[in-house]
Amino acid sequence: MRISRRLLLAGGAALALARPASAQEQLVAAARKEGKVTLYTSTLGAPFHVAAMKSFEQRYGITVELLDVRASELRERVRTEQTSGRFLGDVIQNGSETLLRQEQEGVLQEHGGLGGDRRFIAGLQPTDIRVPSYILGYGILINTTLIKPAEEPKSWQDLLDPRWQGKILSDDMRALGGGHTMFAVTETAFGRGFHEKLAAQHPVFSRDIGNDERRVARGEYPLRVPQLFSNFTVMKGLPVKLIIPVEGAPYVRFDLAVLKGATHPNAARLLIDHYLGDEAQLIYANAGLIPVIDAVGAKAKEDVRPMARARLMGYSKAEQQDAMLDLAKEIYR
Repeated sequence: MRISRRLLLAGGAALALARPASAQEQLVAAARKEGKVTLYTSTLGAPFHVAAMKSFEQRYGITVELLDVRASELRERVRTEQTSGRFLGDVIQNGSETLLRQEQEGVLQEHGGLGGDRRFIAGLQPTDIRVPSYILGYGILINTTLIKPAEEPKSWQDLLDPRWQGKILSDDMRALGGGHTMFAVTETAFGRGFHEKLAAQHPVFSRDIGNDERRVARGEYPLRVPQLFSNFTVMKGLPVKLIIPVEGAPYVRFDLAVLKGATHPNAARLLIDHYLGDEAQLIYANAGLIPVIDAVGAKAKEDVRPMARARLMGYSKAEQQDAMLDLAKEIYR
């Protein structure tokens, strides 16, 4: 018996319609049924963060309710909610070492798995609870009017050159922040002796980051450490340059995790998965951040590509923070 081509096509279409939905399709359907997801973060209105969030809403039609406050306030908010059993937040995004502490405190839960075959940058593999989302990198800011190309520092070790004595503006290494991240990473890499020599250079400590960047641009100081990559992207047109030292960039990794008791667990998982996609990762890269997915950095805009592809030098580890703070206070009296 001959079967017409039309019947074969119709039968094939019916089989396709009957095929079970993929795991990703099921996740999207469940997330859309939940309708929203509440995200806690501490980027304080950073445009790149809003753009990544909006890209999720546009793709899936799921509303993101955002709480964006200082890291200390965020941690207290989570503590209060978890203690009282009022589970309002679904996803939290914060520094990886902070989230590690919160994982140890039992306020996070497993995310349930990630979609696709994502190739993370070496050394940044996710766990069942914490997932890398982007990286803040640090370098050296110089004034191009005061420093000739031949005099530019190429290495962190170049900060010890006698020509920079009394001329280095620095974020305070004795308090948590970029300065301390640089201290911890370079102390681990070069040893205490490096910082004893750097202290003899009499760096000027300040914690007024935005103003300090402008002070370098105005020529009050020839250089500043450490310089946040993403802050440098808004200094176009000024006589400044970002140096990424040959040893690499000290960094802070920001992770995502699902909060314990999340009322929108599927939307939470889908949001985390979206933040690992090329669309969100490229938003991060174009904002001067380092994407965590391998090869995305090569797609960034030309002017930020060196930042997005910077070599990672190291980060400040939670278990060493107190000891490192004490050491910084001892060396930089």
